[in-house]
Amino acid sequence: MSLRKMACRWAAKIGLLAAYAVVFVGSGVLNPTPLAQPSEKKQEKGTSAMQMTIRSDAFAAGKPIPLKYTGDGTNVSPPLSWSDVPQNTKELALIVDDPDAPSAEPWVHWVIYKIPADAKDLPEGIAPMAKVDKPAGAIQGKSSFGKIGYGGPYPPRGHGVHHYYFKLYALDTALALQAGADKKALLSAMSGHVVGQAETVGTYQR
Repeated sequence: MSLRKMACRWAAKIGLLAAYAVVFVGSGVLNPTPLAQPSEKKQEKGTSAMQMTIRSDAFAAGKPIPLKYTGDGTNVSPPLSWSDVPQNTKELALIVDDPDAPSAEPWVHWVIYKIPADAKDLPEGIAPMAKVDKPAGAIQGKSSFGKIGYGGPYPPRGHGVHHYYFKLYALDTALALQAGADKKALLSAMSGHVVGQAETVGTYQR
């Protein structure tokens, strides 16, 4: 076969391959359109636990709780206020406990729940009774003292500084929980329904 014929054949093959390439590229086979990536799920407004805050006018965060609010004083509950509650909140609940107590579990000082979602605070000196006058609708549970309502700090003498955690929970449902529930029962009822949480800490030693 002459060189001229061979060149003609190769030219024909190259032309055919070029034609195929045009067809494939035009159809998107060789240059497919990238698949759309799934969009990130947007966080619902007002459901971030980082937004909600709680504080007390009686003591600064991380600082000593005044004698008035302890078992050595008049043992009344301190005033508390909060802000930035998630928009989908149906109720609020509060647990106060002391993980420094010489017991297997943190010593529970206060359990109060079914606090209306639109409530902004708990006033000082809430009476130790099942149903609370203000905020209306709130009910109290049992502390580790075995009593309804608030029981102030009262650690063993010489046991050092104890830390008291005031933990506020925003819930997306109304709890079907009667008065007198303990911390364990409240946590069980709240499971899967917490949409926000905030805490502040006070200290006390004897």
